[in-house]
Amino acid sequence: MGTHRKALRTTAVGAVSATLIAGGALGLAPAAQAADAVRFVDITGDGGTVLKANVVMPAGADGAHRYPLLVLPTSWGLPQVEYLAQAQKLADSGYIVVSYNVRGFWQSGGEIEVAGPPDIADASKVIDWALANTPADSGHIGMAGVSYGAGISLIAAAHDKRIKAVASLSGWADLIDSIYSGRTQHVQAAALLDGASLVTGRQSPEIRQIFDDFYASNLSKEQDMINWGKKRSAATYVDQLNKNGAAVMMANAWGDTVFSPNQYADFYEKLTGPKRLEFRPGDHATAELTGLFGLPNDVWTDTERWFGHYLKGEDNGINREEPVQLKSRSAGGYEGYPDWKSVAATDRKIALAGTTTIHTNVDSGADGGIVFLSSILDQVAQLPPMASIPLLPRRWAAVWQSEKYAAAQQIRGTAELHTTVTPTKESGTLVAYLYDVGPLGLGKLVSNAPYTFHGRTPGEPFGLDLDLFSTAYDVPAGHRLALVVDTVDPLYIEHNPSGAQLTFSSPANDPSYVSIPLRKQ
Repeated sequence: MGTHRKALRTTAVGAVSATLIAGGALGLAPAAQAADAVRFVDITGDGGTVLKANVVMPAGADGAHRYPLLVLPTSWGLPQVEYLAQAQKLADSGYIVVSYNVRGFWQSGGEIEVAGPPDIADASKVIDWALANTPADSGHIGMAGVSYGAGISLIAAAHDKRIKAVASLSGWADLIDSIYSGRTQHVQAAALLDGASLVTGRQSPEIRQIFDDFYASNLSKEQDMINWGKKRSAATYVDQLNKNGAAVMMANAWGDTVFSPNQYADFYEKLTGPKRLEFRPGDHATAELTGLFGLPNDVWTDTERWFGHYLKGEDNGINREEPVQLKSRSAGGYEGYPDWKSVAATDRKIALAGTTTIHTNVDSGADGGIVFLSSILDQVAQLPPMASIPLLPRRWAAVWQSEKYAAAQQIRGTAELHTTVTPTKESGTLVAYLYDVGPLGLGKLVSNAPYTFHGRTPGEPFGLDLDLFSTAYDVPAGHRLALVVDTVDPLYIEHNPSGAQLTFSSPANDPSYVSIPLRKQ
């Protein structure tokens, strides 16, 4: 990373943290009349590590009554005041709320473990402390968090049977599938996490080595990294989580450039207990952001309803709603579905006919955008990354287009690419993009995904199947879809040797296509 990039990350992290501190303080004002004042405490975590925390209780709470407990681990790089505005609201609703800075960040002791065993043990220690030091009800305990706190909450619920309900917001279920999908390093996302942790925390030697091997594309350490990530993924413990029976709500953004929606949807389908899945426009944690300032926010409203039903027994109707709730990036309100597989009613295939060869090492102009910035623009202004499809240089970009659609096409779910690739080198990277193309040829990015291969025989074709990142997008009538494939994107590390070429073909016995998931019209 260059010095200017580190400086930018330092400034950004500092600005966000300062804003949250201010927002948390502002959030105290309207609730201070009801909930008791915030109490800042030290909690002894796993191995004696001190965790800095705060407690908010319902007004007048005493030992004569028991109250449901909510434990909120902080997000990556953010201070313990992150949730104060929401904690006040939740305390007003009758919860005891304990927020704590996860180990390795800010004033908490220890080193960053990235949701490793010490972090999960810490969550149980915080619950122990709350039961011993507040009038919390041991039979009604929930955990919630944004980003890092979301991942820790999910894994903790698989390890601690006392946790009866979870709200995992902008989190992950599969860490490797999040930052190494398609066997490709998501370098902007990793650099963001790396930079924030260097500024606000203390990295363990293990995580420093993981980052270094990740950036260096050290294939000799690839399996070690995968094993490290699986230990820190709720998907690894899904059987334990199902056995414990916790009610799990998960919410994420379609454009999350840190934790893609695909891995959440896959995990959701494996859950057997009470569950809810929500997707909205935005990027990592942007859908929840206004709620951290105490402002009206759909994600936090649903979070409170989830806990209200599963911890307090409220008949608020959330258990009778369709459990999968989606909001399109294009327009309109929420759409409800009984499960993830019902999101798409049919698949329409676009044939990728002919044989096309592209050169590598040059960015064609088709890109996935910039981490955070691009998806935020899409969220607030419906302006995703764009490219002029007719002007993309065919030397570096393969392009296929559908016919014009007479009616609007409502894309819902995961587009799937199937093709045959013949490389000239044993390693390589390609990135597939799906565009909504208007009458003038301007393409708006619908989805993308990277794919990297190693150990292939030059000149020998192989079949490739790639899931693009799940989305909900409405293609207007009169537009068409385009699939573009190139080899360089600033979001990812590419592995194309100098001078390499990739040839895409469509054998008669195995035709190439991209399958588009469509909502029932």
